[in-house]
Amino acid sequence: MSADLKKNPIIDSFLTDLLLEKGLSKNTLKAYSNDCYAFTAWLSSKKHELLQVSEKDIENYLKNFHRINLSHSSINRKISSLRHLFNYMTKKKLIKSNPAMNFSGLKNIKPLPKSLSIADVNILINAPDSNTFIGLRDRTMIELMYATGVRISELIDLKYSHIDLNRSLIKVMGKGEKERIIPFGDNALSWLSDYIEYRRKNNLSLNSKDFFISQQGKKISRQAFWYRIKQYLLISNLPMDISPHTLRHAFATHLLNNGADLRSVQMLLGHSDLSTTQIYTHIAKQRLSEMVKEHHPRG
Repeated sequence: MSADLKKNPIIDSFLTDLLLEKGLSKNTLKAYSNDCYAFTAWLSSKKHELLQVSEKDIENYLKNFHRINLSHSSINRKISSLRHLFNYMTKKKLIKSNPAMNFSGLKNIKPLPKSLSIADVNILINAPDSNTFIGLRDRTMIELMYATGVRISELIDLKYSHIDLNRSLIKVMGKGEKERIIPFGDNALSWLSDYIEYRRKNNLSLNSKDFFISQQGKKISRQAFWYRIKQYLLISNLPMDISPHTLRHAFATHLLNNGADLRSVQMLLGHSDLSTTQIYTHIAKQRLSEMVKEHHPRG
């Protein structure tokens, strides 16, 4: 143990207990040590003693980290360290109660995913050369992804039987094996029809159940589609950190920005728990179709 651990006999004993009883790694033990000694240094600056710490003291200590915008994960670790320290002190009857027990962890707020402007989406959509099979396939995939907000895995897993051109609907199997029906607009319908017609005219693996295929007639892979997107970003001078998932976020963002209600967008994305597919299709399908046509930029 480093000399720093001996500065306070209570903390030294606490860390030894963690090492022997919990079997923590050196890195974890070092994190506890740093957090506890940082707290005692702060206490010293306020002329407070570890054995007399109050809940208010801990509150004031944590406020400092909010002021400097320390990440929630770092603050949560400090709270955890203090809670364990004071738990130990309580068990050893050094204090009557744990002053940190009422401080729960903060929720980690993830940054919003990167989105695209409508203008940039249109640039990306127009990048593929639709006079070739690969370009036509890619244009159709990008159109459909932006029109429906499906995940890339849901897009590449589409089968012919999952697409209803007459009613402009696709069926996808989302996370948790939850099926949902998603409407799409006229732009996507037009490109889907062109793609299907091209495959028929050129006899491109018509026996395949997979809808989006490679030139060899096999289902396009996630990696292959990702690579194609990167190529279109490059030739279009769009930011290279855009991913297929960015189109999913753009779909949701643009719908909401144009007046769609949040509940409907959540249903389209598959973020809501739907009790049965039957209830979803009978109750929500018509409303969702009308909402997409009214609010989607390419509806």
